[in-house]
Amino acid sequence: MERSINPRNRIILVDDTSVAIVEKESQRASSTAKIHFLENVTLDSTKFGGIHPVLALESHQEKLANLVKKAISHLPEVDANSEARYQVTMADRAEQPRLRPDFISATRGPGMRSNLSVGLDTAKGLALAWQIPFVGVHHMQAHLLTPRLVSSVKGGSWAQLTSPKFPFMSLLTSGGHTLLVNSMTLTDHEILADTCDTAIGDTIDKAARVIIPESLIQSNKGTAYGKLLEQFAFPNGPQDYADYSPPLTRADEIIPHKSDWGWSLTTPLAKSRDLRFSFSGLATSIENIVKEKRKDGKEMSEKERIDLARAAMTTSFEHLASRVVLALQSLDPRKRKAVTTIVISGGVASNKFLMKVMKTFLHARGFGHIEFVTPPPYLCTDNAAMIGWAGIEMFEMGWSTDLSARALKKWSLDPTAEDRGILGPVGWKKGRPQI
Repeated sequence: MERSINPRNRIILVDDTSVAIVEKESQRASSTAKIHFLENVTLDSTKFGGIHPVLALESHQEKLANLVKKAISHLPEVDANSEARYQVTMADRAEQPRLRPDFISATRGPGMRSNLSVGLDTAKGLALAWQIPFVGVHHMQAHLLTPRLVSSVKGGSWAQLTSPKFPFMSLLTSGGHTLLVNSMTLTDHEILADTCDTAIGDTIDKAARVIIPESLIQSNKGTAYGKLLEQFAFPNGPQDYADYSPPLTRADEIIPHKSDWGWSLTTPLAKSRDLRFSFSGLATSIENIVKEKRKDGKEMSEKERIDLARAAMTTSFEHLASRVVLALQSLDPRKRKAVTTIVISGGVASNKFLMKVMKTFLHARGFGHIEFVTPPPYLCTDNAAMIGWAGIEMFEMGWSTDLSARALKKWSLDPTAEDRGILGPVGWKKGRPQI
């Protein structure tokens, strides 16, 4: 049985502080995971129009310890057969002792070292106090493993457990990352495409801030502008995009999305077969459309704003789908045949219209057999449960992290990269620790 209590900080510019307790129980016929506790505390950065790194750091420092204290009370209770050394004595001595975690994990990178260090140092302190191993987790690896957590939470037989099985492809979409990854094993991930400028989540957020009426922006608590843009564009949900049809050929991708208002958007890199993502030009085009309207002394009607919101998401998501198709076509035939599942994770993965575009786009291009897997919305965004699960998978493979390990600003997934990927940084220890 493995348990992890896991402080989690959002990387890049960080506003979420999160702690989880994740348990995996293995029996002869089945194996299941359970999330005993998961809670996020998010800094309200609305007045800054985005995340304020210094205030986010202060927020982590203020909130993390109390969140860990709250989580400890949700550790499983001991039973009659539990040895004293496996128990956590509660502050209230009258309360039933809890089972000590088998190890503790926290995000080691990549991201802002100051913010990451809050969670990292807290986890090291608990590991030392409880005399348990510590696992420093790669943030993006945790995202792509999240569907395996979901399948384990649902439970099942050994044959069905922990899906998707390797190899599988992952599209990681967030405010800081846009990555297309081919995952061969737990630690062997080939980067097929990366963004050459801004991430899709950042672009969607920027589009939301200029398209959505200011009154709605101000009434929205937090900085989840992408979710707000989806709600604004499709107030009736899936029925608003039921008639969506993708470009059927590469030639069709070049054709701009023309509107009845005189403006148009073109899919980025439409004339290129380069395996990379590019969103900065799209964000600029959207901003210019709104600026030109105001320059003429006009204000966009709500209908035009809705049309622009839909065009912004359609163009962004078709760009993602286009690169996925190109990546599949570029793979060696044997590798291509092995890929039957694509995981879509990260904050943008919670957008239901994205899933509509991806499925119909790939079906139109001859990849209709591929299954798309995405976690539920609360596990798509950064959270401690995914870090706990990634820690479990690494721990089961015999990996732990030395307490001297520091936070990493940059950390590749790919073992062929200069830093040698997940297992490249110093600090890894192989072999089941003796506690």
